[in-house]
Amino acid sequence: MSKTNQPKAMAIIPARGGSKGIRLKNLREIGGKSLLGRAIESAKAATAVSDVVVSTDHEQIKAEALRYGATVIDRPAEIAGDTASSESVLLHALDNAPTQPEVTVFIQCTSPMIDPKDLDAAIATVSSGRSDVCLAAVADHGFHWALDAQGEAAAVGHDKMHRPRRQDREPRFRETGAFYAMETTGFREAGHRFFGQVRIQEVPAEHGIDIDTEADLQLAELTVPASQEPIEVDAVITDFDGVHTPDTAYVDEHGTETVRVSRSDGMGVARLRAAGVKFLILSKETNPVVAARAAKLKVEVAHGIENKAEYLARWLADESINPARVAYVGNDINDLGAMALVGWPITVADAQDQVHRAARHRLTRKGGHGAVRELAELVLAARSATKISPSFTH
Repeated sequence: MSKTNQPKAMAIIPARGGSKGIRLKNLREIGGKSLLGRAIESAKAATAVSDVVVSTDHEQIKAEALRYGATVIDRPAEIAGDTASSESVLLHALDNAPTQPEVTVFIQCTSPMIDPKDLDAAIATVSSGRSDVCLAAVADHGFHWALDAQGEAAAVGHDKMHRPRRQDREPRFRETGAFYAMETTGFREAGHRFFGQVRIQEVPAEHGIDIDTEADLQLAELTVPASQEPIEVDAVITDFDGVHTPDTAYVDEHGTETVRVSRSDGMGVARLRAAGVKFLILSKETNPVVAARAAKLKVEVAHGIENKAEYLARWLADESINPARVAYVGNDINDLGAMALVGWPITVADAQDQVHRAARHRLTRKGGHGAVRELAELVLAARSATKISPSFTH
């Protein structure tokens, strides 16, 4: 079926700008990567995919697609609205693609967990002639019910009087919407993604997330694994309240505030210092406890700082540190500006949702409960693996 001058498979990712449920949903981030970026990376990592195309009507989405190395096809207004079918977008992309693939892979970036190996398996099912279409689905062993015309529950696909064990029940499969591999010629003739013989590429249940609402996005943020990239940095910057401490304070009858810190964090900071990693505590808090803790840790501190981003930009310039090799650990919205300046924006486990969305890596420990130590171990592990020396100058 394949022709020598054609790519084996082309991935097409529709990504319009007019999502109503979540504004610019395709650009929302999980684990420091946009949903669109995740979809492009999965497609590019699949061995059988030779071309990745994004169809969009939005300039920001176009820029993001190009940043991740995809080809962009500008989508006309008549197929960019709510009523346009996915098939119309795919056919337009194929009509405007420089070459015609043997297999067309329709990928939706609202599914943030797509394993490239599953894409390869689905493409192989189609290209081998075993099927015309192969779609992603998760197995479901549950007992299904529907409401009849009178509103009463009726068993679907099982006998309500017979309750076999889970392992004795044949599964049903729920379509995830993550991807569909289709023989291109057949798809063009049918004009619909389901034609001819259809097979299922079973994917893990955790890969069945489909993001349509803010609640779905929050669930995905908790489910999608944190970045496994080595955190190779020359400097670590942290907020104080909510990072070195739980996001609380003790207040006595005189109004004096005290905080609780983690001894484990102290050891982590000491190990970073010994390895030559620059460390700065950058805080809006004016309480002298911040400076006292920094003195105890023997690290630089700047507190009472209203504009953290402005201060951090000057500090990085003064220290001649490459921002791309800096980690900033935050927990609340006043950290967002500083996080945007560095290559490694990082959050503690109990950070605000908006801050999590801006992070490249999310720690598993909460502020004041060993989060700084966790980061220190990750940084030290990366340095040990790569034997990279600090690039800053004094």
